[in-house]
Amino acid sequence: MLFLGPGLLATLGNQHRRQRKMLNPLFSAKHLRDMTPLFHDIVHRLEDALTSRVKDGPKELDMLSWMGRTALELIGQGGLGHSFDPLTEDVADDFADVVKAYFPVQAHFSLLTRLMLPTLVKLGAAWFRRRVVEVLPHGPTQRMKGVSDALEARSLQIVNDKKAALQGGDEALKQHVGEGKDIMSVLLQENMVASEEDRLSDEEVIAQVSTLVLAAMDTTSNTLSRILHLLSSHPDIQQKLREELTQARDDGTGKLRDLDYDEVMELPYLDAVCCETLRLARKDGVLPLSAPIRGVDGSLIDSIPVKKGLTIVTDVVGSNCDKGLWGDDTEEWEPGRWLKPLSRALEDAHIPGVYSHL
Repeated sequence: MLFLGPGLLATLGNQHRRQRKMLNPLFSAKHLRDMTPLFHDIVHRLEDALTSRVKDGPKELDMLSWMGRTALELIGQGGLGHSFDPLTEDVADDFADVVKAYFPVQAHFSLLTRLMLPTLVKLGAAWFRRRVVEVLPHGPTQRMKGVSDALEARSLQIVNDKKAALQGGDEALKQHVGEGKDIMSVLLQENMVASEEDRLSDEEVIAQVSTLVLAAMDTTSNTLSRILHLLSSHPDIQQKLREELTQARDDGTGKLRDLDYDEVMELPYLDAVCCETLRLARKDGVLPLSAPIRGVDGSLIDSIPVKKGLTIVTDVVGSNCDKGLWGDDTEEWEPGRWLKPLSRALEDAHIPGVYSHL
């Protein structure tokens, strides 16, 4: 909350539940279906940008940078109804650099500082905390202040633009990016008619913008870059995926068409490639104790008592690479494992992830 404001990732209790109640419907399959044509347009612009840069022959491209720019534009148009980057220039929007800097700057804070943050955000009034941050002679704190201020300023601009468009009626909305179907436009409309107890404050709405951008940009760009890297080092899998996509996109005349949301969801090997990449690439989450472990005293432990206030550090990579669940080839990237029945041990483990036993 100290860095991003009272957004979904920084609130607890009733405030968090109220925000979840308002935001959950906006991430439904129905909403994603409406956004699919918009996503196609962005991807085609990316295709044109990359093609133009290799038209004279092979050339080394920074795909992580391009995936970051694309991810920001996807969440910008689909989530916020705002375009950050036309994907035409060789230099990204300055805001993209700010977003990319958030987590590296945060990593410079010591573990003690991070543990103290929940207490620090309750220290005095907001103006007092701001003053303390401004005079604190600490490099990471000053860099984070700059990042946080830039995020808030752009978030405020986006929310104000959306409010002005809403006041202008449906025709004004249609002139904006996303045509009023983006997450932020829908959120503001729903918030206007919500009951007093469910309605989000302006501060909460603004915080959702920064939260959406940070939650979507790095995760999406890093995963896409990882997939591209793995496909480049596994040409046989790359060819198999290419064949599936080409066949699905064939319009019957030899030309490639865009797929709608449901057609994309029905591509088994594409799903397998995504699942396998996430299985080996995820670094955070919750790992349940699904089998006994032996303690330092030699005794078997089948449960770990968790007391209120206890800080838990989990090893999700260990779960995703457990040979007892995934087999002896657990360290290998093999999308084909997702096209075969999963092991009984994996089914019975009931791993509390959000996607495909991960």
